[in-house]
Amino acid sequence: MTGAKTILYIEDDPASRTLVERTLRFAGYEVHVAACGLEGVDIARATELDMILTDINLPDISGREVTTMLRGEPHLRHVPIVALTAQTLDEQREVTMAAGITGYLTKPIDVEALPGQIEHYLNGAQDLLDAERLADAQKRYTHEVVTRLEARIRELERTNDKLRRLDKMKDSFIQLTAHELRTPLTLVYGYSRLLEDSPTLKPVLRQDETAQSLAHGLVEAVERMQVIVNEIVTVSRIMTHQIDMSIGPVNLVTMMQKVLKQYEAAFQKRHQHVTFDPTGWPRKLLGDGELLTLAIGNLISNAIKYTPDDGHITITATGGEDDICIRIKDTGIGVARDEQTRIFDRFHTAEDTLLHSTSKTAYRGGGLGLGLAVCKAVIEAHGGSIRVESPGFDPERLPGSEFIVVLPVISESSEHAG
Repeated sequence: MTGAKTILYIEDDPASRTLVERTLRFAGYEVHVAACGLEGVDIARATELDMILTDINLPDISGREVTTMLRGEPHLRHVPIVALTAQTLDEQREVTMAAGITGYLTKPIDVEALPGQIEHYLNGAQDLLDAERLADAQKRYTHEVVTRLEARIRELERTNDKLRRLDKMKDSFIQLTAHELRTPLTLVYGYSRLLEDSPTLKPVLRQDETAQSLAHGLVEAVERMQVIVNEIVTVSRIMTHQIDMSIGPVNLVTMMQKVLKQYEAAFQKRHQHVTFDPTGWPRKLLGDGELLTLAIGNLISNAIKYTPDDGHITITATGGEDDICIRIKDTGIGVARDEQTRIFDRFHTAEDTLLHSTSKTAYRGGGLGLGLAVCKAVIEAHGGSIRVESPGFDPERLPGSEFIVVLPVISESSEHAG
């Protein structure tokens, strides 16, 4: 029907919702329905409406709260909002009027009378209270809103406390599990090295290529597991402030050369080109050399992993009076804008889990989501910051990413003074 009036009905009871919707459609109105208050608010904000019908007792927020929220919207300020409710007490009606309701329709609904009642309010009718009763009702409504708000805040505080406890339990469980894995892993690693290095077993392995390959694969697998366990322990200890950093002078150039040497085989295997010119690099800062090497190594590993074969990785650094800035730029697949803060969260992985791999250098081989979390934890433990800049994610156009690490320059005198 062209030019039909548009009405929104907010009602949690399916039977009432269906009855009113059918009645109004049959009468020629265009009808939108919502099963809860917040859904109704969203529809009302996005739709040009001629009238809003709402139940008072809704499962999430009350019809009064819906009305108060909608009256704050400029395009809904003068739209009739009518309550359909079984409430009959004058006090309840007065409080509802104080919330901004235009009028009242009482349940059970009279389907024959409903279209005429709707037209009554569409034509400008409004239920009124005298000034004294309205002022008193507004006071009562304000008290009701404050009471409900206080209850919601207390509920949120309880939920937040519960989440904090669960998060603490999770951290403890992860840390305990990692520690428990260390001992058997160490034993397995020892036995696997024994297979490769034992003078007695070496001749046997040389005669059997399959056995030799299995022994070598076992050593590599255990080493990868040890790296994962160590990362879990490191990030958990930093996050729970249980790690003692060994602060001393760190030569940045030497550290970077050590990391690049570690991944030299991966660069060759993936045919990736690395640009690193140590000329002009800031030479030293104070920090935990082992942890900083781990963090920078994870950033290089990340660049290798998300840059295709024949890609390019550029590493630069600049130094100021107060801080040192290290930039690791790649020509890889990039990072989606909405992922650029979340990728530093523990166990967050932006890639499909089907692509996951324990390899730290396989193309797009996602892992546990700990590498960048370790970087962030280590950098922040040094009083620094880390961020990523990227135009977005695109495996075809390869927009690339740039990870930027800023570390404060701490003089040796200030360190000793602390």
